Amino acid sequence: MDARAYDTPEHTEPMRERFAALPANAVNWIAVWRRNYLVWRKLALASMFGNLADPMIYLFGLGFGLGLMVGRVDGVSYIAFLAAGTVASSVMMSASFESMYSGFSRMHVQRTWEAIMHTPLTLGDIVLGEIVWAASKAVLSGVAIMLVAGALGYASFPSMLLALPVIVLAGLAFASAAMIVTALAPSYDFFMFYQTLVLTPMLLLSGVFFPLAQMPPAAQLAAQALPLAHAVDLIRAAMLDRPVDDIALHVGVLAVYVVVPFCVSAVLFRRRMMR
Repeated sequence: MDARAYDTPEHTEPMRERFAALPANAVNWIAVWRRNYLVWRKLALASMFGNLADPMIYLFGLGFGLGLMVGRVDGVSYIAFLAAGTVASSVMMSASFESMYSGFSRMHVQRTWEAIMHTPLTLGDIVLGEIVWAASKAVLSGVAIMLVAGALGYASFPSMLLALPVIVLAGLAFASAAMIVTALAPSYDFFMFYQTLVLTPMLLLSGVFFPLAQMPPAAQLAAQALPLAHAVDLIRAAMLDRPVDDIALHVGVLAVYVVVPFCVSAVLFRRRMMR
């Protein structure tokens, strides 16, 4: 959108308000979430299958195959150990991909955001709505895998229900972080850098496939800065009905990854849309 077309006394102030980086209020984002939901539900089954296929392959392929060689890990069967990591990694991938590919389509290709900004909603409302929507899809994916693991006896009930708020928080964190990439991306090809240089290393360094305690001290220290490592620790403790140490630290790190990237991405989107 060319903001200069509105650079007249009667249009300048309203357009500045619409391009505001922060949400106008606490509820406007619901309209964006609902719009995305109404579009998604037409292809809900195919979308859910696509989000679940990859983590399920990891869970059962590695769980049963590699589990026969590995045996027990951290006091439980390897597939039970892997199940919690798979839930967390599924949340990360689902939230990130929705924020990047789908969010980019609505913002840049379809120009849906520009149409929405002709309503009383601000740019901040749209960004927040997109983040919550991406987190919602991630929660659906993570909960589905957790329920499958619980039904097969690889997670403890009802303690695994304590993982639900963690899944929600993790979904918001990964969706918010991916929004920064979307704000900077000139095309879809740009997302491969984030996937290869950030998501894949995070997947391998965060205790999804093996205990962090077996990694070198430097790698363990680096993992403490990664949101996936904190999500895995909290979700695994809930699914295996174990106490968790430093719960405030884990929650605090995830909360920081929700708030800070949202503010950064909102400012970046404002600069991009105002060009």
